[in-house]
Amino acid sequence: MATKYDRIAADLRRKIQSGRFGPGEQLPVETALKDEYNVSLLTLRRALDVLEMEGLIEKRHGHGNFVRTRRRRMRRSTDRYQWEKDRALLTEAERRAPGVVERDTGLAHEDLIFDAQFDSTEADEDLADAFGVPVGTPLLRRSYRQQSREEDASLVLSTSYLVRDRIASNPDLLSAANEPWPGGTPHQLYTVGIEIDRIIDEVTARPPSADEADALGIEAGVALIVLRKTSIDTTGQVVEVADVLMAGDRTQLVYTTKLKRWPT
Repeated sequence: MATKYDRIAADLRRKIQSGRFGPGEQLPVETALKDEYNVSLLTLRRALDVLEMEGLIEKRHGHGNFVRTRRRRMRRSTDRYQWEKDRALLTEAERRAPGVVERDTGLAHEDLIFDAQFDSTEADEDLADAFGVPVGTPLLRRSYRQQSREEDASLVLSTSYLVRDRIASNPDLLSAANEPWPGGTPHQLYTVGIEIDRIIDEVTARPPSADEADALGIEAGVALIVLRKTSIDTTGQVVEVADVLMAGDRTQLVYTTKLKRWPT
């Protein structure tokens, strides 16, 4: 059964989504809302907390509650992986067409700010277990940030790991100066003779750290979505491990599982 504050949150949510309260507009003061809904101030504030966690409003201390400008949403589906793998076999001109981030967000390439940082690290117990290599194995760590030019926060934060010895035959893969790479990781691995066979996504959620919240523009109470992506090649060997961080209030993960039909 819906609680009083759930019903208040639902009504205010409808008003925001319908445009009754527009982006940047201040909601009526809390005492007025309390009287309008005939509830206690505590109940009203619980409803407002729900809307804040959903990313619909922001609370400005000493000023009131304001409708947030809606941030760019991301829709990440599993068919992106086949789409990206298919691109690895295209010409360079074709691979330079908009990539997966543009596909996930609907933004044009020129609307995005892209940043890549590469450095060397060693496999800790977590990554050694993920790759099936000894602790201390040299890895290439690649940190990516993508941001809309119209917003002040990143769309996604991604840290990708590759076993250095497996890609060292192509020195171009070791430098961030060659990013964004036309065709992405599937083509990078293709240049050293690796074909990705399957990808495993493991999704969890947790509160963001202060740095993560600042980078992604996450408001108090909004969860961080953590996706561990493991890419496995045609020999069964793990070739890439990536941790992708996304804001829970504007990310949609879509998974479609094809089921075998019963025999007729």
